[in-house]
Formats: sequence, C-alpha cells, structure tokens
Amino acid sequence: MKGEHDFEFLHRDWHVRHRKLKTRLAGAGDWHEFDGTSSTRPVLAGHGNVEDNWINDPDGAYRAAALRAFESNTGLWRIWWLDLRSPSEIGPPVAGRFEGERGEFISDDHWNQQPIKVRFVWLKDAGAGPLWQQSFSADSGKTWELNWSMQFVDGSTKSSR
Repeated sequence: MKGEHDFEFLHRDWHVRHRKLKTRLAGAGDWHEFDGTSSTRPVLAGHGNVEDNWINDPDGAYRAAALRAFESNTGLWRIWWLDLRSPSEIGPPVAGRFEGERGEFISDDHWNQQPIKVRFVWLKDAGAGPLWQQSFSADSGKTWELNWSMQFVDGSTKSSR
C-alpha cells in the first residue's frame, strides 16, 4: 500500500492503552497508563480519515479527534489534532509519510511557550496492533523525548463512548 492507502490499517474501532508522561521536557519519569477507545473512518473519497477518540485520562477524561489528509502531489500526509479541552484551538499539522510499516510525521510547535519540534511515529503492526508514539524535541530534533504512546488493540467487542 502506498500513498492515500497508508492509513487503511486504522479504519475500524479500537480499544486503546495509553501511556503518557505527565511532566514533559524535564527528564521526568512520571508515566501513567489508562484506557480509551478510538474509531477511524475514511473521508475525502479515501484521501483522508477522521479518528474519534475517548481518552480516559486520570487527570480528566475528554474527547479528541485527529484529521488526516493525503496530498497526492507531494506524497505527504498532514495530521491535525483537536480536543475538547481547548475546542477553539487546532495545532499546526505534523507532516510526513510511511516508509514500509513505519510512518514519521514532524512539525514545529510550542510547549509551555517554548519552541519545540513534535514527532508522531506510527507502526502499522507492533505485535498487538498498531502503535502511535509522540515525542518532543527542544533542540531542533537532535534529541527526542517520548511522552505519549497509544497501543491499539481490537475494539470490536468494546463499546465506544
């Protein structure tokens, strides 16, 4: 699969196991784990998709969505994130592509008013199912701190909120 078919592996309902670093870019080890659900459906005649998430974070559960769109002329995917904690803000998209079973997507952003780079890595099959990871870099991409991972497992028997 190439290009606009890259995310077809995600088009279904999932149970998600989150592992999230509470304190970011501080060398902390304060991870917490929790569950959620995710449902991804194609849009834009298959050149995009929307992912609807229930994130049962212990610091406060919330709904969130990812919107992905494929640009045929560049071969790049762009991914935007929106959640109900700040529904009037949509961050800058990460952009990138898949090479085989691994996709990497990067953007410039800010964390606590500090300029950073954000990297999403998608692994289409990480054993139990797809895996998404988010990392931040405060040194222009020289080093990366993993701060959130989502392990997707079959959600066909789980209810979605």
